[in-house]
Amino acid sequence: MLDTPEAVVEALRANNERAHGRQRTVTAEELVEAAQPFEEPDVLVTALLELMAAYEFTGEHRKSPVVFARLLKLWDTTPASFSQWEAHQIFWRFKWVTTSLLQVPEVPLATIHGWIDQMRTRYEAADHGLQPVAAMRYHVASHTGTGVADAYDLWATRPRTELSDCEACETRHFAWHQVRAGDDTGALDTWRPVLVHGMGCTEEPQMSQARALLPLLRTGRFDEARSHHLTGYRRVRGNTGMQDEVGLHVEFCALSRNEGRGLEILAENRPLFEATGAPLAHLDFLTGTEVLLARLVADGHDGTPVAGPPGRNWTTGELLTHVRAEADRLTKAFDERNGTTAVGERRQLRLAQRPLLEEPLPLGLRTSLPRPSIAASVAAPAAVPETPEDFVSLVREARRVAATGHPGATRLWTRVAERLADDGAPHDDRLGPQDLLHAELAEHRAYALSREDRETESVTELKRAAELFEGIGMPWHALSARAQGLAWTSVSASPAEGGAAREGTGADGTTARLDEDALWAGLAEVLREAERLKAEAPLDGGALGAGEAASEQDAAAVRVLEYLTVLFSCAFAAYGAVTRQLPEPSDAAVARFEEFAALLRTEAERLSVPHHIANARQFTADIAGRRGDVERAVAGLRAALKDVEASDRPWRGSRPRALLAQLLMASNEQAEAVDLLHQAIADAVRYDDRDFALAPTYALLGHAASHLGDTSGAVRHLSEAAARFDQDGCHDEAANARLQLADVLACAGQQADAVAVLESVLTGDDASSLDERLAAQTRLTLARGLRELEEFLPAAEEFVRLADAIAAWEDEPGLQTMVAAETAVTLAMADRWDAAGTAYERAVASNAEAPRPSLVTRMMCEFARLVMLARGADGLDTALDHLTRADAVRAAVPDGTEGFVPWYETGAVHYRRARVLAQAEAFPKALAEAEAAIAAYDQGGEHGAVERAEATRIAALIEGNGLGRFKEAIARLAAAAERARTAGLAEAAQILDALRQDYEKR
Repeated sequence: MLDTPEAVVEALRANNERAHGRQRTVTAEELVEAAQPFEEPDVLVTALLELMAAYEFTGEHRKSPVVFARLLKLWDTTPASFSQWEAHQIFWRFKWVTTSLLQVPEVPLATIHGWIDQMRTRYEAADHGLQPVAAMRYHVASHTGTGVADAYDLWATRPRTELSDCEACETRHFAWHQVRAGDDTGALDTWRPVLVHGMGCTEEPQMSQARALLPLLRTGRFDEARSHHLTGYRRVRGNTGMQDEVGLHVEFCALSRNEGRGLEILAENRPLFEATGAPLAHLDFLTGTEVLLARLVADGHDGTPVAGPPGRNWTTGELLTHVRAEADRLTKAFDERNGTTAVGERRQLRLAQRPLLEEPLPLGLRTSLPRPSIAASVAAPAAVPETPEDFVSLVREARRVAATGHPGATRLWTRVAERLADDGAPHDDRLGPQDLLHAELAEHRAYALSREDRETESVTELKRAAELFEGIGMPWHALSARAQGLAWTSVSASPAEGGAAREGTGADGTTARLDEDALWAGLAEVLREAERLKAEAPLDGGALGAGEAASEQDAAAVRVLEYLTVLFSCAFAAYGAVTRQLPEPSDAAVARFEEFAALLRTEAERLSVPHHIANARQFTADIAGRRGDVERAVAGLRAALKDVEASDRPWRGSRPRALLAQLLMASNEQAEAVDLLHQAIADAVRYDDRDFALAPTYALLGHAASHLGDTSGAVRHLSEAAARFDQDGCHDEAANARLQLADVLACAGQQADAVAVLESVLTGDDASSLDERLAAQTRLTLARGLRELEEFLPAAEEFVRLADAIAAWEDEPGLQTMVAAETAVTLAMADRWDAAGTAYERAVASNAEAPRPSLVTRMMCEFARLVMLARGADGLDTALDHLTRADAVRAAVPDGTEGFVPWYETGAVHYRRARVLAQAEAFPKALAEAEAAIAAYDQGGEHGAVERAEATRIAALIEGNGLGRFKEAIARLAAAAERARTAGLAEAAQILDALRQDYEKR
């Protein structure tokens, strides 16, 4: 019941604790009605101020001035009804009225100027400085485009007053003035206190972060732009009072080529399409949206489904038409009201922008929509063959390029197949037998199917190719296709070179693996056939130039290539047999592999084909590395790269470089690994090698960069890896990359960025298909990250979801204990004590079944701390009860329990009890507990040195500040500081010395 002033005040207090949103606003409206009947208007004043704030922070600017007019009338008639703070708010909120009236095009400029004049009169009468009045005149000038320079000078040159906007907000306005003047660099310098040094308020830094995004892109500060998008958008999403900031984030996505991310932001903010209480902010939101939609339509995506105003389905083209019409209407209304074209000109400048980057800026976020392009950024131009329009020329070029082994042949053969499917033209005899083209296309299909893990179908295509080659009298080609078909069915590991060679499952559910005996019998038959063909027409060595067309190579050169492909297939099958048996392959498997690898290398050397020499070395190096002989593996790969250099086929260097980089990373040679990986990626892109695994290579590069302390590089590369895994449909791998990315960001102090990345992993349609263990790890990391940001309630919600997800797991019994303990602590931090108590007891019960005593005692100590924080000395008994329970858990742990360090756990409980007692001013008992903690940490020797120093600091504080025994405290600190220095703990010694010096001054 709200029939007494006290009841309304209590309801106002409760409503003030809610987040700004519709519920808080509606309740505020109800409380104003409830406060009106009371004889004294003081409660009504408070209620009106609360309602005005609710309107202001939810973008209801049409309504805010009406409320203020009522407040002003009460101020003029019954000023005694206003508290000191409320009286201050009357003058403060004059500014709100001006900016609110600017938001509404139906309000004439004369009315706005009239409010500013009244503001000046009242400020002068109350002897307030006039800088805020000058600020309002500047905002009107900036909006209308009239007299901007003079208004800015009058504002910026006046000294600040107690009624000036906070420094963070003024900084935003100063910087935004510079942006509009074209000075991005100067604006970013002005913004430093907010964007870099943490100056803020309820509206900052999120408002500045949104406005700084494009200046950061335009000045090439991409890492900062990414970070401010990740953290800034989290603060404004779904907030109707910040729809212009949401629009700026959408615009940033369009101009950084992250259109998919932009569409997801629209989907998360559909209510903003109907948020019309602040028309100017709504226009800014619509304009940012129009920038995105126009880019998508221009790129041919006008039929793409998108999220628009609720109530119907939209395509990009339809939504663009709707948004443009509404934005045009609002623009016209503002310009007519203002008598200028400033609003329309600013809108046209935004719409005329083009993407600021050639490739998408890696954001590290999972998005359900693919990026339009994911090409690596490399300086070298793509060294790929042209695609002729003439069909005969196209086939000839495909044959020429394929004969050189250039990866660009894949694109050419794909185009040949498309042309045949589209045109259905009769065969041209200039291309040789029709079955030759069919055989070549069958080989191409086999490679494509293998990349999709459709091994059974792939082998079928190779068999068909072999039959066709045999039928047209090309026995070496037929034999090569047979050998590859056998090799590809033999292994489940990825290949070291060439096409894919894995165990796979066909569309019919059958596996493509052959029986081992049948495999080796088949390959032995292939080798016998190769010997027979060699006897008929001996093979000669000779350089096979990468630039020679296939039609110009003599028959002997072709036979050499096909013969070595046969040997490569045998070596590959033997390589697969060894890798399947690792870590302890049989002697027979190793001997067979070494025999085939040596044969390939010997014959490639005899026939002067360096790239096959490199293949043989790479096989051998890979096996050596897998078996732990890193030195031999590294030497082999370096030799293989020299062979590649000699082969005139530079595109073959990407795989051995990536493999060498992996080995060097394991040996902590990260710098060279980074160089190798960069070159591997650059060559793969330069030569259009679509089979090269770019996603895992970027992941490796990110990992190496993080070890070198290159956070910026690690973030870029891991973000790129995640995006490429997404595009490849490898969602678990993408999530793993984002977990690594989040770890890098968190370690760099960018916890909010890390949380944004982790949230994206767990949202969207793909999240439900994640591996449950991976999803659980992601949720755990997210929950801890939210807690680190002091977003305790969202963190607790994530812990609760995690507890539900792992409830049925039986293979990790201690996991439920850990999650329950962390959930309990986080709920307590969120001031949800009843739920925290339930989780607390669940952790205790779980510990009895699946012991994790360290976690449970830590939880109990943390509860003791939080109880004292919440209740002060009134919580002493409860806090001590938690610590008594912690002692009981600790005492029940059997000696020698793995992962439990008795001296550490004992010290931790004594330390916490000391602090609890000190807070309750029970100083003698607190000192005894601190000394018990010191004694416990002493048992840990050098391992307990840090904790011992901290416990000594607490003992000295109790001794000096609590008991007034400064001499004893000084002696204690001097001895502890010296001990810390001896242990190499310079920072701890410095802290102890600083406290000692403070006591000595007393």
